[in-house]
Amino acid sequence: MRSPLIDRLLEEFDYPEISLDSLDGFVNTPGEGILFFAGDPKKYRETNDVAVILPELIQAFHGRLRPAVVARTAELKLQMHYGFKAWPALVLVRNGGYLGCITGVQNWEDYLQEINKMLVAEPTKPPGFKLPVVSAK
Repeated sequence: MRSPLIDRLLEEFDYPEISLDSLDGFVNTPGEGILFFAGDPKKYRETNDVAVILPELIQAFHGRLRPAVVARTAELKLQMHYGFKAWPALVLVRNGGYLGCITGVQNWEDYLQEINKMLVAEPTKPPGFKLPVVSAK
């Protein structure tokens, strides 16, 4: 179940909800996109905070970032693709490539600094999720 603050992003701000089927269309659109991986707001208390912060970030970057909310049904598979380990997460993409990820709630200046670094970075392949290697003894 989503929270009213996530519903607000979809309904009031008209952010698209990204599914496995719509991901490619979103990330391959020219320019920078920012994917909000909310997770379960009851389990991850910072989710609602990030849901409030995200529109402020969009405004701070003067609309340069195209926001979207990742559908709950797609989150785990896409988490594996983008390789982050903490929730909630904001994943930045450009022209089909990966720019980086911010997890949890940050200080405002940290958000601005990290996003600015990502915006000047060259897109890469998403890191994916790597399982630790366990040696047999």
